[in-house]
This record gives sequence, C-alpha cells and structure tokens, in this order.
Amino acid sequence: MRSDDLYITTVPCFFKCPISLDVMKSPVSLSTGVTYDRVSIQRWLDGGNNTCPATMQILQNKEFVPNLTLHRLIDLWSDSINRRAGSESPESDTPTKEDINDAIERIRIENDDCDVLSKILRFAKESDENREFLAGKDDFVGMLVDLISQFDSRHFSDSQLILVGEAVKILSIIRRKIFDQRRLSNLILSNGGDCLTAIFLLMKSGNSKLKTDCSAVLEFIAVDAESKLIIAERDGLVIEIMKSISSDSDSSLIEASLSLLIAIASSKRVKLALIREKLVTKLTSLLTDPTTSVSVTEKCLKLLEAFSSCKEGRSEICAGACVETVVKKLMKVSTAATEHAVTVLWSVCYLFKEKKAQDAVIRTNGVTKILLLLQSNCSLTVRHMLTDLLKVLKVNSRSCLYTETKTTHIMPF
Repeated sequence: MRSDDLYITTVPCFFKCPISLDVMKSPVSLSTGVTYDRVSIQRWLDGGNNTCPATMQILQNKEFVPNLTLHRLIDLWSDSINRRAGSESPESDTPTKEDINDAIERIRIENDDCDVLSKILRFAKESDENREFLAGKDDFVGMLVDLISQFDSRHFSDSQLILVGEAVKILSIIRRKIFDQRRLSNLILSNGGDCLTAIFLLMKSGNSKLKTDCSAVLEFIAVDAESKLIIAERDGLVIEIMKSISSDSDSSLIEASLSLLIAIASSKRVKLALIREKLVTKLTSLLTDPTTSVSVTEKCLKLLEAFSSCKEGRSEICAGACVETVVKKLMKVSTAATEHAVTVLWSVCYLFKEKKAQDAVIRTNGVTKILLLLQSNCSLTVRHMLTDLLKVLKVNSRSCLYTETKTTHIMPF
C-alpha cells in the first residue's frame, strides 16, 4: 500500500482510542480484541479495573499486545497528511541545486552567514535526493566540521552558537548519506577535540531538537572502540546525555540519547561509568512509565542486557524493582523487547544464579509468562534461554514452597 492511498482529510474512527478519542500513538489490543492507545488502557487497568472499557467484558487477563498493523496504517496516514501539507507550501521556499551551489561557495568565502546555512538545511529537509546531493558534494562535510571546530568555547556569542547549531543540524540530517563514516569520525574527534567540545556545549545549551541532532551525530561517529571511548570519556558528556533520559524529556530526545549510550557502551570501562551514574535506576523509571514508547522500551531493555554481563550491572539490576519491571514487559511490548527482557532474566537468574533475581521473577508470576512464551513462535535462541530459566526457577520455586510449609508447621498456635 502506498502512503498516497491513505490521504484522508478526516481521521478514520478506528484510528482513535475508544477511551481518549485521540489518534492512537501506540495501539495495543486486549484479549477481547478491542484496540486502545497504550497510555489510556494502562491507566484504566492501573486504576483497578478488570473489564474491557468498550465491551465491559470481564478480562481473563490484563495482558495486551501491540497492534502493529494498525500502527503502520496510522503512520502511513500521518505521513501522507504531512506530505500533502508540505506540497501545498510555495515552491519558492525550497532552494534549487544551483542556489545550494552558490550558498556553499559563499560559505567557503565567508563562513559566518547563518542564513546561508539555514537555506542549506531547508534544502536537505526536502528529500533524500537532496541529502544525497549534499553528502556527495566535494568536501562539503569537511567544511561543516571546520565550521563546528572553529567554535571558541571561551569567547562564544549567541550568533556563533546558532551558526554551529545549524551546521550540526545539517550533519545530522545528511549523515545516513555520508559514505565514509570513519573519515567523518576522524574529522570530528581530531583537532584537539574542538569539534567534540562544541557539540558538548550545544547539548548543554540547545533545545530538545538540537540535543537530538547532537546525539545522532555522536552515535554515527562511534565507529570503533577508540572513538566510543573518546566520546564516553569527554568530561561531562555522559552526565549531559543522562539528563535527557527522563520522562519529562521529548520522546525523540530520549530515543536518540539511549541510542548513543547503546553505541558507546560496548566496553566494560564505559559500562561501569554508566552504572556508577545510576543509569539502571533511570532505565527502570522509564520502563515503569506508561507513556514510554515501544522504541524507547526496546532500547532500555537492550542497555539492561548489556549491563547484565558485568557483576556491577547485575548488582544494580537485582537491587531495586528492575527485575520485576523487566518481567512485566514480557509479551507486552514487541518481539525485540521480549527478546532483550528474556536475555536479561537468563543472565541474572540462570547464568549467574542471582538469588534475588530468581525470587523476584517467581514473585511477579514470571514462571507463567515463561511457559506462555515457550508456546509462542519465539526464536530458537530465546526458546533455549526460556528452557534454562524454567529449570532454575522451578527448583527455586519448590525450595521456597518447602521452606514456607516447614515454617508454617513449626509455628506455635
């Protein structure tokens, strides 16, 4: 189906949540077959209700599954509306390739014209073809990096900050079309770190969109162990990224920040630094928030999976409500989220035999969920991990039951 086929000016009624009556952002279906927006139905269930709001049927269980087909249809419809709205804007607003060639030459001569950069940014936003044109332009990318690295952190003005911000936005939007990713990484991370310093200051002082673009660029240039370490160990950068990981932040910024952390957290050294900054607590908080998107949930669980490979990470995961939260995400978000969650549980419960984690899984009805997952169409790897989990949890469960029974028998009347 083409997105043009879904150009409808009024909102189709089945795109609206029966509770909020707004277009659904994350449609999920109950066991009754009725679809709701995730935030609305989660709030309904958290309020102690055990019925389907639309049909008032009593729910056999409170599980829900993502309605991916409807989600895709809503995305297509939304894209077609935005594209049609864009096509109705005056053509004169979009620069031509000739205009851009002139603009680039002008920047080569006088590199402090913010209006010229804004024109190039508008051109880049217009189409994939335009982004490819800019990325392939002779040393245009190098020119942008030079603009950013000339930023003087000791004597910067607001106009200079805006200029560098525009250059970063352009880099962010064309990055997927840049052929030599490693060369860009070397350009940004060399020159005594001036470019990295400029990006860091933009992350501290910019708005959500600019912070998102900065995170996207840094993720793109984290191409090997050395570059990941340079980014992670830039003074204050990790703390600044973690400030963006909050339910108060824009969803796109949270997602970009998590993607950057995933990119740089491959070495144990970086993992330990992130764990010391209490990232596990922040991830748990995001996972318990009903407004958290599917993509953000997947990235949170992926980071927890990475942390479960080291002793300090497992200690943090087992310390609070993290394990219970991970169990609750099984079969409720997406296939990818479930696979990450299973891996976390397998690591702490089976591979490293963490007793606190095993008890938490049993306490939150995790064994039942594991049995249900084994009956689903999961991958062979996940199936093996589930089987391992079941073995260790059943033994633990029987042990707990025996202890409780024994204690009950010896209690005085």
